This record gives sequence, C-alpha cells and structure tokens, in this order.
Amino acid sequence: MGYILKEEAFSELIGRLLDSYRIFAPVRKKGAGRFPDVDAVIYDFVKSGDEIELSAKSDYAPKEFLTPLSETLFYFTEEEVKEADLDTKPVLVFARSCDIHSLKRLDQIYLNNGREKDPFYQRRRDLISCVLIGCSHSYDNCFCVSMDSNRCEDGYVFSVDAYGDEIRSDVRDRSFDEFFKGLNGAVKADVMPRFVTENEVKVDIPDKIPMSVIKSDFWDEYTTRCIGCGRCNFVCPTCTCFSMQDAYYTDNGRAGERRRVAASCMVDGYTDVAGGGSYRKKNGERMRFKVLHKISDFKKRFGYQMCVGCGRCDDVCPEYISFTNIIKKTGEACREAES
Repeated sequence: MGYILKEEAFSELIGRLLDSYRIFAPVRKKGAGRFPDVDAVIYDFVKSGDEIELSAKSDYAPKEFLTPLSETLFYFTEEEVKEADLDTKPVLVFARSCDIHSLKRLDQIYLNNGREKDPFYQRRRDLISCVLIGCSHSYDNCFCVSMDSNRCEDGYVFSVDAYGDEIRSDVRDRSFDEFFKGLNGAVKADVMPRFVTENEVKVDIPDKIPMSVIKSDFWDEYTTRCIGCGRCNFVCPTCTCFSMQDAYYTDNGRAGERRRVAASCMVDGYTDVAGGGSYRKKNGERMRFKVLHKISDFKKRFGYQMCVGCGRCDDVCPEYISFTNIIKKTGEACREAES
C-alpha cells in the first residue's frame, strides 16, 4: 500500500519529515562538475523537497554520511580523551537500489569483519533509514542487473518514483503513514517501486581466478593508462579504506584530534610501511588488487560480490578506463587459461 502525490504534496511531505529527521539526498549543484558548464549531483542535507534530484544518477555515493571524507573521531589532551560530538537527530537517506545494497557491504567491513564493531561507524549507522529512489531506466555505465543489486525488496521505509508531476510512494514502514495522511491531494493506491530489469552494459564474472591470470601481463596496461588519482575509489559506494591522521594543537603534541580520512588503494603512498617499504608501487599492480578484491576476494570471504554495479567508477575516470571492460578482460583471460 502506498500513496500518489502531486509535487506540492511531496514538498509538504518533506517539510513534515524535516521536523523529525535530517534528510540526506542527491542534490544538483550547478557548475560543480568537471567543467564550469557541467553540473554535479552530490549528496547533501536538504531543507526542502525542491532540492532533491530524483531524475539523475548521483555522481557520488550516499556513503559520505556513514564514512565522511574526513571525520574527527576524538579530541585529546594530557589528561583526557573526548569523543567528537555527533548530531543524533535521525537521518533519512534517499538512495537507489544499488546504493541500498551497498550498505550491506559497508556493514560487513565495519561491523562484521572481526571481533569488534567499529563504534564510530555504528553510531552513524544507527541513525539512518533509507528512502528508495526508483529507477525508471538504466543509466550510463550501470550494470546492476549483473550484480543482482537492481532490485531492493526491503531495507527502505518508503519509496519515491517520479511520474511526470506525480510522486508515487510505496510505504513499507507503516509508522510513516502519519507523514502521508492529510497531505493535500494525496491518494492511497497500490504502488510498486520501479526497478531496472536490463542494462546496456553486462558483465559475466568468472567463478575462479587462476594464478596465471593474477600474474598476467595484461595488468601492465594500467601502469601507463592509470594516473593514480583514486577517483574510482572515492565515488565507489563500497570502498572502505581509510587512514588515520593526528592534528596537534600544540608544539609538544599533547593536545589535538584524531581524524579518520578516506584513502584509496589506487593512490601513491597507500601501501607505504615503516622503514621505507612500499607494496604495489605500479598502477597496474594497484588496479589488479582493486579489481580482484571487488570481484573475487571479497566474495571468497563473505559469499557475495562487493561491487554493486553502479558504474560510477566508469563515469568519473579522467582516463576513460572502464571497470566493466577490465572485468570482461579478466573473464576472457580465465577462459583462455582453462582451455
């Protein structure tokens, strides 16, 4: 059961929700893209329904609330350590099916990847509920159908689908009915979210990666093509790597703050270790590590693929390196190795 709303009623709905929630949603930023005349769709907190971008795929993932690019974890002095304050007002995250699926991957790493749960991630995770943005069509470079992330059966409180000047919402959490009731022109109806059933881009991920493919020289292509900017990692909804940085307020280093800062396996310096050592110095080696982690290593450990097929890595690469083409090349190399 759900509701059909006119645009005015949708704006009223968002206004009601803002009384109880913060809303983190895709927003179109004019001229914020690669070039002055190119827009960017990024995630931000909104103050009205008019700000929410429902028609375009976001350039960045909603994980930026859960894993900010830079987050102060705690402050310290000689006498005490104080955990950084966090706004505890609940958050509604507007996200597409693939991005809701990505939360399972983030939870796996931060909450179920060892004996202890990450408390800084957990306190943010406990605040959020998802609102599903329906997909009326497949976007450029998407391959979510191949990754089984095109449909979202649960994990959201209600959905939003734009049909001309109407918004259709499937309400899964009945406690949200109170926000819909009494909206001007709202009509109860049987509503189903729209999902993509076919992508133009398709991949077939090999079940096993032979050692001959891991050691293959086809990875060397990316030593020269890739510039190591790390954009593919920073826009990826499932990348979780970070580094720790201490910022000192005093010369003696006895007062300051510790920050968790997003990091990238593709960026120079990520594998530097004490004593001047460095692993995976070549960009081709880094590309191999990233790709095989996404389509093989993660699944070996947890039983499902890490990648959700959003295609943002292909969208953002300044060197036009296609992740899906690398998957296809890997599959071809595996078939040749088996023959």
